[in-house]
Amino acid sequence: MSTEKLFKPFSGYQAVSLAIVLVLMGVISFLNSKVNNYVSPTMIIMGIVMIVVAIIIIKGLMIVDPNYAIVLTFFGKYVGTVKENGLQFVNPLYTKLKVSLRSQSVESTRLKVNDQLGNPIEISAVVVLQISDTYKAVFDVANFNEYIKNQTEAAVRHLATSYPYDNIEDEKAQITLRDGGQKVIEMLEAELSDRYSKAGVIIMEARISHLAYAAEIAGAMLQRQQATAIVAARTKIVEGAVGMVEMALAMLSEKDIVTLDDDKKAAMVSNLMVVLCGDKAASPVLNTGTLY
Repeated sequence: MSTEKLFKPFSGYQAVSLAIVLVLMGVISFLNSKVNNYVSPTMIIMGIVMIVVAIIIIKGLMIVDPNYAIVLTFFGKYVGTVKENGLQFVNPLYTKLKVSLRSQSVESTRLKVNDQLGNPIEISAVVVLQISDTYKAVFDVANFNEYIKNQTEAAVRHLATSYPYDNIEDEKAQITLRDGGQKVIEMLEAELSDRYSKAGVIIMEARISHLAYAAEIAGAMLQRQQATAIVAARTKIVEGAVGMVEMALAMLSEKDIVTLDDDKKAAMVSNLMVVLCGDKAASPVLNTGTLY
């Protein structure tokens, strides 16, 4: 497989100087072609030749901007790539193609796919890339921009179908798109690097820019997440309430404030659990009679 090779051009400033000298010499030849009413065809031909050569030299001049490269071909054959900045001179018969070496940001369209569990999700990614091999970028792919766009979407789609959006049954089962973090990013970058290598492109950074459940199940999944959060909060509340009830009974018994039989303890525990675990503040009921 062919790869990029650097081409060493000639100095463009020297070529321009030579072209100016040839033009001046051509003009002088035209001026000196007529002497004593005699026109010298040799001087005229020399003047024409020098001006034509100067035009050919100017045709071979090219300007290479920073972070750009120019790919050279000669009648369909790859000659090399010029990356030296400034005014350069190459064979005027070479075909020149300008290629940007600057970092490019590509964002995939918002894709609707099914994750590993079959749930429809929406996902998109932003990729920062840079051309490292101009030969592959120009000659190994038919349409560079279209190729990058399609391969980006293919990599994002493959990532989405390989992992679940979120764990449902087992919260620690495996990597998920939602909580995978750096691991998911590394897998996306590896997938993109493999696909982009055929176009001579390197990945500088890749990030998931959008990730959500599809509209048709977003409501149900939101309710599931809310229920999970409520259950977790209730669990903490119950654990705290049990500890407080246990501490209250222990302190009452230790300080011998009041003697409670099993029925009274059960009633006290029931009342304390209602007060501590209730959603709203409890309304006290004052007993103005006896304890019984």
